[in-house]
Formats: sequence, structure tokens, C-alpha cells
Amino acid sequence: MYSVTKIISFCYGHRLLNYEGKCQYLHGHNGRAEILIESEALDSLSMVIDFSDIKGIIGGFIDKELDHRMILSKKDPVVQKLKELKEPLFLIDENPTAENIAKVIYEFTREKGFPVSAVKLWETDTSFAIYQGNKV
Repeated sequence: MYSVTKIISFCYGHRLLNYEGKCQYLHGHNGRAEILIESEALDSLSMVIDFSDIKGIIGGFIDKELDHRMILSKKDPVVQKLKELKEPLFLIDENPTAENIAKVIYEFTREKGFPVSAVKLWETDTSFAIYQGNKV
């Protein structure tokens, strides 16, 4: 098995619903996504995949949709006010935990046809979550 990992850094804000602690309030992170791509075989250039393809497609998605945005649950009562203020948002069905943001990146990567094995999302320098999808 071969694997490559591309690291993409971005800034985002969020808050957690039904949570007691600092993360119940709007706040930001300097996040880092590590996208792990695996393959049994190498392509005609002896690569799993070109790093620039990961950067262009997945990095492009992160830059356009997640970077410098508030990532919030669609159920968050602050969403309407932020929309009125024309604040940049990315809304998800779940609570916007590191685990669920890693899942968003994983699912986008999978949808684009990359053989993604896992996405690790560093929320701080000492804390990360990993989403690996369903093993078939």
C-alpha cells in the first residue's frame, strides 16, 4: 500500500451548540487538514496522486468554502443574524466539531474521486480529530 499526505492550513470560526465551556461561544481556529490518500498501485508517473492535484481541488474547496468562514450548525440561532450581516458562513447539519469538519473534507475528497483514507483536522497545536469514513 502506498500513501501520500497533503497538509492544507486554513482559518475558521465556529461554536458548539448544547455545550458548556469555552467552545459554546463564537471563536476561531488556525486549522490544519491532513488529507491521507492511499493506493495499492502507482500511476504511470509512479505516484499515488500528484500533490498539486490535491492542493488544486481539495485546497481550492477549503479556500473557497471553509477558509475565513464561520462553520456552524444549520440549527444555530445565530445563523440568521450572521446572514443578515452578510458574514461568510458554511453550514452543516451537525454540530461543527473538529470531527464533523474533518468529515466534510473527507466526503468532498471522496466525491471528487480521490482514494482518501482519512482526514485529520488539527484544531489547535495539540488537538486533532480524524475521520476515516466507512471501511468497505
